[in-house]
Amino acid sequence: MTEGRIARRFQALRAEGRAGLVTFITAGDPDAGTCQALLNGLPGAGADLIELGLPFTDPMADGPAIQASSLRALHAGASTKRTLELVRNFRRGDADTPIILMGYYNPIYSYGVDRFLADAVEAGVDGLIIVDLPPEEDEELCLPALKAGVNFIRLATPTTDDKRLPAVMANTSGFVYYVSIAGITGTASAASSDIGAAVARLKRHTDLPVAVGFGIKTAEQAASVARLADAAVVGSAIVTRIADSLDAAGKPKAGLVEDVLGFVAGLAQGVRAARG
Repeated sequence: MTEGRIARRFQALRAEGRAGLVTFITAGDPDAGTCQALLNGLPGAGADLIELGLPFTDPMADGPAIQASSLRALHAGASTKRTLELVRNFRRGDADTPIILMGYYNPIYSYGVDRFLADAVEAGVDGLIIVDLPPEEDEELCLPALKAGVNFIRLATPTTDDKRLPAVMANTSGFVYYVSIAGITGTASAASSDIGAAVARLKRHTDLPVAVGFGIKTAEQAASVARLADAAVVGSAIVTRIADSLDAAGKPKAGLVEDVLGFVAGLAQGVRAARG
């Protein structure tokens, strides 16, 4: 695979001597127009990489906040095709910020793997995080993705032992996403000492950058992770912020985009100050 946006972004972060901020929102949440405005505004608010959730009816690894965001998006008409359209529109104004699609295999399988990868590359997608495809299933999507020039980013968890890690790392590219707690997203936070030890262990198995997520809700927590890892990932806290700015009918209140981007800016400030 040729070097892409993800590798270039982490090289730039290393040159700046800091960790990155990876932000997650669900494609089409709470509606296509609001989501597009959020997506387009994230880099300016300080997001270094963006994870865009592929809406799915049964997001089993996600906690209540992200599950709800997926259902809101689907209710508003989100689809895999429309997710790629969001990326395509984003690329008209931003050629550099990496976008990673995160989700489950079913929507991609239904779309058709070859067609999906061709359309994803054309739209400007840089990577995939597919949480329900283990290394034993690499021929399904991972290897075709790598062949198409799309990074396949793997999750490692506190229960991924040294015996398992080589298999997890075998075809991983872009970065490794360390899930700092066992369980579903958005529920708890890990201790810094545990994160530091886990990042060091992963670094013994890979030269790839390590991004750490799950449970980061504040600028202070983002900063503490940024001192230990190559990037801090924030998802549920941003998605919750979106939900908190909806009215009783689930429609966005005035100022939603500005409020959410302001929250992201605070997280980015924490990450940037971590090694200052």
